[in-house]
Amino acid sequence: MKKFLFDLFPLILFFIAYRFADIYVATAVAIAAAVLQILWIKLTGKPIETMHWVNFAVIVFFGGATLWLQNEAFIKWKPTVLYWLFGAVLLISKYLMGRNLMQKLLGEKVSMPDSAWGKLNLSWALFFLAAGGLNLFVAFSGLFSESQWVNFKVFGLMALLIVFVIAQSIWLGKHMQQDEPKEALAAPETKENKS
Repeated sequence: MKKFLFDLFPLILFFIAYRFADIYVATAVAIAAAVLQILWIKLTGKPIETMHWVNFAVIVFFGGATLWLQNEAFIKWKPTVLYWLFGAVLLISKYLMGRNLMQKLLGEKVSMPDSAWGKLNLSWALFFLAAGGLNLFVAFSGLFSESQWVNFKVFGLMALLIVFVIAQSIWLGKHMQQDEPKEALAAPETKENKS
């Protein structure tokens, strides 16, 4: 739980700052929080995860452009760029490089056939691409205010992610329950065939 809140530190401060000021102050606070996050990890001697570096680079670039050009469109693009980057990495690593990143991340904890890992990787990639597209719709369609976009960025995207993770967990649980008995039944038959 501590790690989860720590990862959300820039987002939480962005939301609080927006409630008391405006999008530009909130953006500056988020950039400062991302810098502090990286510094804190360095000072505690822990390794900085790739996710932290990616988030740091995206918030500094798009937040910096927002402040420099006084145009909130850049910070509104930030979640989309981050999500689309994750989706693209999952797709490129699987279909162009032959490496399943979801299997690499979870393979030690979960045992599944390659086809199931392929579906899991694809579903996460599609989720990230869809979430990025949805952010653009809320940010730029003209149907929602800036305040509504901020609420969506902080709570809506988080709620979507939680629902998706729960759905994935249920799918994984069902899949693993179907696979384990088959493996258990197959093992004795193999031994009998050998003898």
